[in-house]
Order: sequence, then C-alpha cells, then structure tokens
Amino acid sequence: MSGLIGKKVGMTSVFDNVGRNIPVTVIEIEPCAITQIKTEETDGYTAVQLAAFDRKAKNVSNAVKGHFDKAGVSPKYQVVEFRDFVPEGLTVGDELKISDVFTVGDVVDVVGTSKGRGFAGVIKRHNFSGVGDATHGQHNRLRAPGAIGNASDPSKVFKGMRMAGQSGNERVKVKNLSVAKILEDSNVMLVTGSIPGPKGRYVEIHNKTSVTN
Repeated sequence: MSGLIGKKVGMTSVFDNVGRNIPVTVIEIEPCAITQIKTEETDGYTAVQLAAFDRKAKNVSNAVKGHFDKAGVSPKYQVVEFRDFVPEGLTVGDELKISDVFTVGDVVDVVGTSKGRGFAGVIKRHNFSGVGDATHGQHNRLRAPGAIGNASDPSKVFKGMRMAGQSGNERVKVKNLSVAKILEDSNVMLVTGSIPGPKGRYVEIHNKTSVTN
C-alpha cells in the first residue's frame, strides 16, 4: 500500500462544492526520501522504506548515520516502511512528493500515536458507567469498577480485565478518510475528519484508493 510520512499541524474547515462546511486536519508532508527498497528476492517481501523531516547528524548513532549515508540521504527523524509499495522509475535516494502518491478524493488511512492521558480510572479509560445513584450506602463508589472476579470458582482474576491504568499513548489507525485538498507549494494536505495525536506529532498516511479488494 502506497503512502507518505507527515506531521499533524492542526484542524480547520473547508467548504465543499454544495456549500457544506467540512472539518479537516492539516498535515504537513515534506518530500520523503527513499532510503531502501526491499524485494522478494533479497528480503522475502516487497516494500519501500521512506524517511522524512531533517535531523542533525550529531544526534544520530553511527549505525543510523551509515544507513542514511549509504542511501545518499541526510539524517531524518522518521523512518517508515510501506509494504507492497515500490515506486516506479525511482531508486534509493530519490524523493516522493505529495502529488506522486495522493490526489484529491483519494481514500486514506492515517496511523499515529494517540495523546497520552496518564493513569486513568475505568470510567475515563473504558467508558464504564459506575455503580449508579448514590443510594443504599454507595456514597463513595460512583466511579468504582465493581467486581472483577468470582470467589470460590474460579478463584482468580482473569487476564485482560478492563481496569484502571495507562490511558492513551497507543498506536491508532483512523480508517477511510478522504483527501479534501492538496497545497503542494506549501507541502500541505488536508484530510477530512480528525487523526490521532497532538499537534506536531508524526503520522503515516496510507493510500487505499489504488488497493483492489
């Protein structure tokens, strides 16, 4: 599946052809450099490795710097592999721009890391409803998780119970968004709806339009 690496800028809205106000997310997509092309013969599968957003060479390890030097590319912050995608007519060291992969109206999936919300209870983390009204002595149990296991049988708490804990900061994919507008001169693309993560966080944009079911 083809795609590029971007950075979330924020949200705004645009008007469509019939005058409806459509909320969109602004994604900055700088030209992505090809750092490696994998094939069935050499790696057992087909993929292209892209890198984007410049980084100071002093802040990368010698091994990572060597990988970029081999491709003839300056060090980058983000390196992402896109499976089953080999750009035609391009080799290692070349760059992919927005117009090379996306057009207005394309259906895309956006993958990013959601906002971290720290340690959260079951109501915030799992949308529990609590134990109900403050009656029958339930003066301090309104946001409690309730029972989590049985007594004599099976005498244990099963793994995977929905309980309080770390909320957010997870890899999230938002599916079936569409490309509303492309501003190639500014390296910006607008997609309908919201995408995971705060402003300034890197995301992967996968193009589904060219994929056949």
